[in-house]
Amino acid sequence: MMMWSNFFLQEENRRRGAAARRRASGQPKAQMTPEREGKIKLALLLTSVGATLAVLAVGTEFWVELNTYRDNGSAVCDAAHLGLWKMCTKRLWQADVPAGRDTCGPAELPGEANCTYFKFFTTGENAHIFQRTTKKEVNQAAAVIAVLGLAVMALGCLCIIMVLSKGAEFLLRVGAVCFGLSGLLVLVSLEVFRHSVRALMQRVSPEPPVAPALTYEYSWSLGCGVGAGLILMLGGGCFLLLALPPGPWSPLCPKWGQRAP
Repeated sequence: MMMWSNFFLQEENRRRGAAARRRASGQPKAQMTPEREGKIKLALLLTSVGATLAVLAVGTEFWVELNTYRDNGSAVCDAAHLGLWKMCTKRLWQADVPAGRDTCGPAELPGEANCTYFKFFTTGENAHIFQRTTKKEVNQAAAVIAVLGLAVMALGCLCIIMVLSKGAEFLLRVGAVCFGLSGLLVLVSLEVFRHSVRALMQRVSPEPPVAPALTYEYSWSLGCGVGAGLILMLGGGCFLLLALPPGPWSPLCPKWGQRAP
């Protein structure tokens, strides 16, 4: 926190000094050009798509589907889907499962559902799914990293709003770092969640009844998370390019219609 405070103070002192020099020399206050403002708004629109996908991914429970095999001699089969906070087990009719599919599912099919929230953060209990036990430490890590990514993303949004509303362009670099870091954190959360799924599949309970054979497949919530992470990192890169001084790049990017001497 001390590092951020010193950064903001230095930037504010620099801006005040520049404004005082402009007033002393009679120069008007520098205003953001409409073209630059339009580029910042376009980058903000891109990052808002990533932010929407990130919130959708973290808030839904279709990260992975666990499916039992249909060949069980019954008219029903069991499936489950889970996310960072919640799991749902479903009993589906075999007749509703698509023909040619060996396993029960997909989880979006109508059926008798039983949804419960994980107790990792309340009582500290592991969850039990189809005679298998979660590894709560890994699940907790994935959830904490995802929430931290959302918090950093919200800070980045606040910085860009301050740039557009107050003209505090020094916050453009801070917003770029925040969006890039939030995208990275979302992707790290996905990878940690993948490790939690593998741990769940391996932690089979030895107690009866016998654990059924399972397969797993990642679902649309995790896809939203992948897209969110990539878009947020791309948006952070766009803001970083806009925050760089134009001088070093101008010889490399001549304007259209400008002829060489």
